[in-house]
Amino acid sequence: MTAISVIIGSTRQGRFSEKPAQWIFQRLKNRGGIDARLLDLRDFPMPFFDQPVPPAMPGRPPYDNEVVKKWTAEIARSDGFIFVTPEYNYGPAAVLKNALDWVYPEWNRKAAAFVSYGSAAGARSVQQLRETAIELQLAPVRSSVHIPVATLWAHFKGGDVDAGLAELEVPAKAMIDDLLWWTEALKVARTTAS
Repeated sequence: MTAISVIIGSTRQGRFSEKPAQWIFQRLKNRGGIDARLLDLRDFPMPFFDQPVPPAMPGRPPYDNEVVKKWTAEIARSDGFIFVTPEYNYGPAAVLKNALDWVYPEWNRKAAAFVSYGSAAGARSVQQLRETAIELQLAPVRSSVHIPVATLWAHFKGGDVDAGLAELEVPAKAMIDDLLWWTEALKVARTTAS
């Protein structure tokens, strides 16, 4: 079975990210043959990356931090990813970038998609994350879901967030279709190359 992890890329108080993460997670669960997982960075309170060698260093010793070990194991068990990301000052949240930076071989040759929100609907955050993903040998798919600012404001003002998300069903389906196609193709390729 194909394992797709939805990663909640914000840990701040009053965050919005849980709502779109749950929404896209439910759409994944409705697909047959998918082991949909929800990974909340609040459950993985990793320190900022401070190791003497990078995760990509061949033969590096395993990290001692138990949370990092748990996080790395979750990434290794996943075949593809959907990152739910805010846009903070033209980029992703530091906690999400840090979570990406702790891991390397476990990300390699897997597909990634993005659900974003914030200024410019989070598009600039996704732009930066695509570049990071490529460096990690992730394969970012073209399709994304960019949540309009009005839906984000509804969260802060007690409005109807679900109605705003419901308007995004078409791009969500397109993104999931693309992600699953690339995930399966890369899964076959990884198995063949082993």
